Parts: sequence; structure tokens; C-alpha cells
Amino acid sequence: MQNTTLQLSDSLPLTCSRSGTCCHGNLVRLNPWELAQLADAKNMSTEQFAKEYTLAEGAIINFDGKPNHTGKQSCRLYKEGEGCSVHPARPLACRLFPLGRQIQHETAFYIFEGSQFPCLRECPEVVDLPHLTIETYLAGQQTSAFELAQDEYLEVMQNIADIALALLLDTGLNESGDTKTIRAWRNLGTFGPESLAQRIDPDWLNLLMIPNIESSSNHPETFVREHNELLQIRAQQAFESLANFKEVRKSAELTMAMALFLAHALGADAKGLSEHWIEIAKNNGASE
Repeated sequence: MQNTTLQLSDSLPLTCSRSGTCCHGNLVRLNPWELAQLADAKNMSTEQFAKEYTLAEGAIINFDGKPNHTGKQSCRLYKEGEGCSVHPARPLACRLFPLGRQIQHETAFYIFEGSQFPCLRECPEVVDLPHLTIETYLAGQQTSAFELAQDEYLEVMQNIADIALALLLDTGLNESGDTKTIRAWRNLGTFGPESLAQRIDPDWLNLLMIPNIESSSNHPETFVREHNELLQIRAQQAFESLANFKEVRKSAELTMAMALFLAHALGADAKGLSEHWIEIAKNNGASE
């Protein structure tokens, strides 16, 4: 089974065990709603949780715990012999494991990359358990709210990129002969989340990953809508009185860095998105 696109009706050995295969040696990314849910589950502030349990300012769960029998280090939230310490609030990546999810033309596809399911290789006690269809497995893992949050944040990511495009194309910066912005965007597309975080002002990074949203935090659609409104209001306030093209360029680079950072948090192809947005800009007259 190599890079296989799966149908909801497909029956596969999708199982969970106390061995915690999904809790060892994996890369788990978090969107801001998931980060808030995990913090709530730990009775911590989101900022405190991000500092204690994550990398890249809350975008990635830290896997630096005790290695299992395969030598893979555990997630910081994993308790040996018990499993995930925040299981009801676990993020989408954990709920889907070992599957991946892709969005193409507004349709979700589930995929598996590899030759053998890791549960069968690393958790021998599950070999004889019955197979489940993808649909049954997703229902049991209660993925719907988490998939909704993921999809809503893809829209937020695009909205932030649209601000960057508007700063380049609608302010006169493009007509000024600017070539630095596109080159900066292409460079940002090669950065990982840790490097991007260093290019984003801390106040903006906090607004992006740790928004001050108290109400309706358990409802992903409401949370993401309020978050998007906060970002839009802040951008309007910050960018409506930019004094010169140097400030405009700096703001266009900032917002593109934010869009790409969120792309990493969502598990999207940040480099590919950077090139996509660059092509849009160039098709509208931007130069490099």
C-alpha cells in the first residue's frame, strides 16, 4: 500500500491499543482551536500549555518523552501504561492516525502512505481484531468537529494571504517597481515553522496561535469565526495608515509569513502555497 487514496467504505485494520503507536515518534501539528482544546483539557492557559508541551510557538506537539520498544520517543502528553493524558481532546492528527487527510477542490480524501499499517507492525495484540471501514473508524474517533476546525482554518489562512496580496497589489507598491516582496515570499516558503516564528512579531504570533477568545471555545466554527474577525480588525488597524512603501513591504512580508506559519500548523504544503500565491501576484503584474 503506497500513497493510497482510500474510500470511506474501505475496510482496514484501524485499531487502537495501549501500546501507543500513535503517541511515539510522530509529527502532530495543531491549529489554534486544537491548541485551546488541549489547554482546557489540562486546565492550563493556552500560553502556558504551548510553552510546556509544544514546539514552534504551539504549532507542533513536543515528542521528547521516554522511547518505546521501537526507540521512538513519546509525546509529552503520553503516560506510560495509560496512554494519552488528554484523550478526549486529542487533535485531528491523532484521531486520524495512521491515515492522512487531503482537501482537493473542497472534497476531503483520506490517504495512507506506506507498505504496512504501523499498528500491525508495532502493536501485535491488535493483529486479530476485526477490520473497520474508514467511515466507521472516523465516527468512532469523533473527527467531525476537528475536521470542521481544520477546514475553517484553511479559509483563515487564505484570508491572511489575501491581505498580503492586497498590500502588494492594491497600495501602489507593485507599481513602484518593487521586486523585493516576491523574492521575500519565495524565501519564506522554504522556511519551517520555527524559522517563520522568528520572522513574525510576537504580538502577531500570539494573535495567530493564542487568540483571546473566551466564549464558545468548544464550538470550532464559532471559535474560528471570532478568530478570523480579530485578525481582520487588527490588520485593518495596523495597515490602514502605513506611511511609505518600505512599511507596506514589511507588512506584506509579515502577513505572508503568518499565512505560511498557519499552513505548517495545518499540515499544508507551505512551499507550494507560497508559489501559488506568488503566481497570483505575478499574474496581476507583480515583478520579481
